[in-house]
Amino acid sequence: MVRNPLRARSAPVLRSRRALLGVAALLTGAASLLAPAPASAQAWPAKTIRILVGFPAGSTTDTMARALAEHMRTKLGQPVVVENRPGANGVIGVGEAARAAPDGYTLLATNSSSITVNPQIYRKLPYQTDSFAPVSMVVSAPFILTVNPANERVGSVKTVKELVELARERPGQLTYGSGGPGNLAHLTFAMLGNRAGVKMTHVPYKGAAAAQLGILSKEIDTMFDTQHGMPNIKAGKVRPIAVTSASRLPELPDVPTMAEAGFPGFEVTFWLGLLAPAGTPEPILQKIHEAVKSVRENATAMRTLEAQGQVDLTDPKAFAARIREEAAAWGEVIRRENIQLD
Repeated sequence: MVRNPLRARSAPVLRSRRALLGVAALLTGAASLLAPAPASAQAWPAKTIRILVGFPAGSTTDTMARALAEHMRTKLGQPVVVENRPGANGVIGVGEAARAAPDGYTLLATNSSSITVNPQIYRKLPYQTDSFAPVSMVVSAPFILTVNPANERVGSVKTVKELVELARERPGQLTYGSGGPGNLAHLTFAMLGNRAGVKMTHVPYKGAAAAQLGILSKEIDTMFDTQHGMPNIKAGKVRPIAVTSASRLPELPDVPTMAEAGFPGFEVTFWLGLLAPAGTPEPILQKIHEAVKSVRENATAMRTLEAQGQVDLTDPKAFAARIREEAAAWGEVIRRENIQLD
């Protein structure tokens, strides 16, 4: 076989050129790491920042967002406005945030289910978990299983065991509410039904606040409520029968955990947090995180946040790790319960 002498001579040249290009690329990358942040990141913020919330005004997520917005306004020196885009368990608002420019001027305040659950249960979704860059988890809280003592159907129920027995006697007749299809409260009831071997009917609302009105009006029989509903509990309008945390809540020392109520290992907490569209420059993400973290200096904002649960201001890396862990855990529940939505 005769080799083409021209090809033989050109091959080393091509390899050398490729090597030089590779070195140049590495040098360019190194230079970019050493270079100062882009002017846009250095100048941020230079205009109004908006925080999108996929749930109605007055919801737990909305309350958290407004507390942060007011604090961030004073810390960053620019207006910070909250815009509600409720519907489809947060999908509408989260989808809009995912499409926003990654420049730090559009942020997303949302809860666990929007990020760790929705991408696994909706067949068509305008975003995925990796559509966002985590900024900070803000609040972590358990659910509180409640009934309305004035509701003739469940008014006598004082324990989880009694609720389960009633559901067993009336398959599919008892109703429970949640903030929407696929909401963590929905999945938590699916877990309870699976563990207890009972069937209850799900009534989805546009948010937890609407579900709270549903239980007060006797439209639904029970729900896994958030701590945002604590005023109704303190007023005796609803009766707490269990909490989904590992230990009892200090605010409800007489209310047992689900484990104490006969369901060992039944621990569910949800988070509220702040995220930005994927691709937002790291220096901007860090500035936002620092502004959020400094909320501990704001007594008024802290009182509002503490009413929603435990304030847990994690950094972006720790927040991303929690999202990964929860997505995997809820994925198992979703597959076991065969939950899929259009």
